[in-house]
Amino acid sequence: MNLATSRQISTYSDWANTQILAAAGALTDVQLDQPFDMSRGTLRRTLLHTYAGEHVWLQRCQGHAETPWIDEDEPAAVAAIRERFAATWRERDAFLAALTDGSLARMQTYRDSYGTLFQAALGDMLLQMHLHSTHHRAQLVNMLRRLGAPPIELDYMYWRRQPS
Repeated sequence: MNLATSRQISTYSDWANTQILAAAGALTDVQLDQPFDMSRGTLRRTLLHTYAGEHVWLQRCQGHAETPWIDEDEPAAVAAIRERFAATWRERDAFLAALTDGSLARMQTYRDSYGTLFQAALGDMLLQMHLHSTHHRAQLVNMLRRLGAPPIELDYMYWRRQPS
């Protein structure tokens, strides 16, 4: 992976997450908290987890000590979750802007949520940040569909073919 690809995936991921957040914003609290036998158990918890994953992986990529994961049971409004995502996206974009393609091979040490020490190439860590969200977006789309929300098309090529 190179920086141009990472930036493109970031832009696509932001668009896809925005589509999901817009659909979720039209739901009631009862719908957001309806139990599902997948992912984090509810749409709200899965949204919070998806945000937290992007935030934590960015911290790891930056070499910062990981802050505790957020409480996925908090009754956060979709608008507040959207604001958290946006803040992380701005921070991520600034971080990526300061890197070079050579930076992606740099080995980075980080601790996971259990305190276990790991080492990985920065490029692989950035890719994990993107893939974690992709995994959960599929679950979120499934939950939205089950809740009767209008269908969402998140396919990468659908995004690429959008008119300017």
